[in-house]
Amino acid sequence: MKSDVHLLIVDDDERIRDLLKKYLIRHGFCVTSARDAAHARRLLDGLEFDLIVLDVMMPGEDGVTLTRDLRTRIATPIMLLTAKGETEDRITGLEAGADDYLAKPFEPKELLLRINAVLRRVPEEAPTKVAPKLLNLGRFRYDTDRGELWEGEALVRLTATESQLMRIFSATPAEPVTRSELVERLGRDGGQAQERAVDVQITRLRRKIEHDPRQPRYLQTVRGAGYMLVPD
Repeated sequence: MKSDVHLLIVDDDERIRDLLKKYLIRHGFCVTSARDAAHARRLLDGLEFDLIVLDVMMPGEDGVTLTRDLRTRIATPIMLLTAKGETEDRITGLEAGADDYLAKPFEPKELLLRINAVLRRVPEEAPTKVAPKLLNLGRFRYDTDRGELWEGEALVRLTATESQLMRIFSATPAEPVTRSELVERLGRDGGQAQERAVDVQITRLRRKIEHDPRQPRYLQTVRGAGYMLVPD
């Protein structure tokens, strides 16, 4: 199954690039590598990938800027690699649209675990014969079987993390889900920094489904209890 999963590794450090490529191929993935953002863009113009592992600190266009631009065009999961350990730098990456991040130096096994965790968030194709179950969110509707968000006849592009959040909330509509539970179900480590990372992803999702994200009608904050999806 993994041999069907195609990863793109983008890092200007040839040694790291080759190390990660060999390690991930050994664990069953198909892997292509790029030396910088420009090289990655050329590959993305002709190939489709299941996940992008992207270094933040690169000469020329950096990883965060590339992530922000890619998010306007594709929903492919993106994992950022950064030498910066500060929470604010990681939050910036998530706000740009990354699904996860990993600070250098790291163990290849941790990268492998995180890649698998992100891939589990990607919605699978639902059987075509199953009747759709829809949640109405104003001008949007969410198909709970397919994990798809629609605005009229237009499919709204969701990142892997946004898709997983919608699946979590739609499973128990009008019931709050705690931040700590979201951290756990998204496959992240615990801690306040990770809860803040979840808050960033909630903010991004609200921008897609709310008329006024600052005063959310559908994805509400429940004081002391977490977040709750309240369909029409």
